[in-house]
Amino acid sequence: MKCAIQLIFASLFCFTSYAIAEPVETLDWVGCGISKKAYVTDLAKAFEAKTSIHINIQGGGATKGIREVVSGDADLGGSCRYALPEDPRETRVGLEPVAWDALVVIVHKDNPVNDISTQDVQKVFSGEVTNWQQLGGEDAPIEVFTRKSKYSCVGRTLRKLVFADFDYPLAATREFKSSGPLEKTLVKSPNAIAITGISSARLRDVKILRLNGIEPSVANLKSGEYLLYRPLYITYNHLSDKISSVRKFISFCHSVEGRNIMKANGTLPYREAVHLVMKQIDQDLSSFRRSQGKGFTVR
Repeated sequence: MKCAIQLIFASLFCFTSYAIAEPVETLDWVGCGISKKAYVTDLAKAFEAKTSIHINIQGGGATKGIREVVSGDADLGGSCRYALPEDPRETRVGLEPVAWDALVVIVHKDNPVNDISTQDVQKVFSGEVTNWQQLGGEDAPIEVFTRKSKYSCVGRTLRKLVFADFDYPLAATREFKSSGPLEKTLVKSPNAIAITGISSARLRDVKILRLNGIEPSVANLKSGEYLLYRPLYITYNHLSDKISSVRKFISFCHSVEGRNIMKANGTLPYREAVHLVMKQIDQDLSSFRRSQGKGFTVR
């Protein structure tokens, strides 16, 4: 009899504990895989522990992270590009910058090349340079891996900073729908080269090249010495029924605890390098000048 009573109380305790552990609310997040790896996954866990608000994380890319939030199919999202001003599916989205992410050039881990210049990045992705020997490597053809859509975060930023043309036709050997398959394929491709976000690249068995001799470290990104970078955004809809909880998550991203979680993942919090905004504006002006035919320069 005593054992039976103990089992009943144990069952009640387990049921009560389970009930307490249930989230008070669930938010659906969609967006770019780089944002997911850079900060969202770990921040969401800490946020749930603090507020009991669960964030259901799905991928799908930045375009999905913008458009599904606008349509109401998701409560919030992640994007590493700004909304397209001419596209009605994106014009009503809210974008809150929460982090900075470096774009990095990656190659197979056995590739002898360790450094690449911005000029050579342009030459490789335009098709002017086609053999690794031209970059100080082996005599082998360069396989250029790119994202398929010109609206992908990486492709859009690359076209903007390197070619000053969002529609520039990259000289791709292979195109991929998302960064994950691209990175996984490159791991097995000795002659491949690609550009991706450092947040995902550092989790792969690849070599990350220095750019103009500069490592893509958090310190070099923060100082502005490393030239290829972009903001990472939380996307939201002002009209969402869950906007109050979404704003709580955004505030948590900017909090000391949230920023420390980002830094533990090798991600630079946005508010700790706001000065990069001015450098970004300078890069935009430089891109505009290049688009007017004054040649390629990255400042």
